[in-house]
Amino acid sequence: MQFSSMVQLGLIGLLAACLPLAMVWMSSDPNKYRKLVWVTVFLTFDLIVFGAFTRLTDSGLGCPDWPGCYGAANPFLAHAEIVAAETLMPTGPVTVVKAWIEMIHRYLAMGIGVLIVALMGTAWVQWRKTRRAEFAPGLPTALFVFVLIQGAFGAWTVTLKLQPVIVTIHLLLGMGLLSMLVWLGARQNRAAALAHGRFTAPAAGAPSMLGRLALAAAVVLTIQIALGGWVSTNYATLACADFPLCNGKVVPEMDFEHGFTLWRELGKTAAGHYLPFSALTAIHWVHRNFAFVVLAVLGLAAWRARAHPGVARHARGIAIVLAVQAATGIATVYLNFPLTIAVLHNAGAALLVLMVTMLNYKIKYPSGPVLQASHHQ
Repeated sequence: MQFSSMVQLGLIGLLAACLPLAMVWMSSDPNKYRKLVWVTVFLTFDLIVFGAFTRLTDSGLGCPDWPGCYGAANPFLAHAEIVAAETLMPTGPVTVVKAWIEMIHRYLAMGIGVLIVALMGTAWVQWRKTRRAEFAPGLPTALFVFVLIQGAFGAWTVTLKLQPVIVTIHLLLGMGLLSMLVWLGARQNRAAALAHGRFTAPAAGAPSMLGRLALAAAVVLTIQIALGGWVSTNYATLACADFPLCNGKVVPEMDFEHGFTLWRELGKTAAGHYLPFSALTAIHWVHRNFAFVVLAVLGLAAWRARAHPGVARHARGIAIVLAVQAATGIATVYLNFPLTIAVLHNAGAALLVLMVTMLNYKIKYPSGPVLQASHHQ
């Protein structure tokens, strides 16, 4: 890719970050740093949802190179190459629409990268000036490293032609980035509340049953998101055509060996043969049945948390999103995988990440005497 095109891409990334940065700078909120953190959380959530839309519309190879599109900074400049590819294969993987979907996804990702650089830079400057805990630069710096790793996996997603394990890790890293940003946002909220005297920080207590449940909820949710990513990246969503049975059976014919071989091409076994349908069935069946574990663990955590004022709102949110997730998951089978429902299912997973992260933070750093008492149950 030519240097001029790289410069143009960099400028587009800066422009993508200009609007949210301007909104933060012009806002009436005196705590601009906290505002920037939560704006970045919002945009990262949007990026995850749009990434799901990109994957589900088969637009991941809409531009078959990286970081540009046929070496250009935008699809306008690569229009001739895109049209030529679309003429040869009208349904893709390269079409004008898919190229724009893929590049918009990249532009948004670059903009978020700029915002994270701004977070890290601000944290270091303010930490050196004030040494205040809310500006401790460790987490913002970890976010910067994390987003670089995420960008590398984004590139490999394209250069390795949507290899399932790479795409699944890319999804997990996106969810991890969201969780880290939410943790940072929760830290800023707590620091602001302490500064305004809305509560005094209670002493840390011993690990509680609620704390262990919240941690278990985070673990099983991570596993389920990995399994869901594996379903999506292997196009196994409709491998079970009914519910609660799978193709008319409680335990259908399944090929776990080929289904869960991680390092292989899309649609192929490790030996290079076409992936058997029974392998796709195994992938879908495991994700579907592990959902019951997720419902049990997250449901129990939400039920136990509902009695604690400091986290009751998050408990209700987790319960509601869990119910919606179950409904959208079942709907993808009965409605033959409509795009809107599939995107909503991915958005629900991101919402659960956000809420479970907040639940864990507020249990670890309680903000009042009621929640503090729960540590000694």
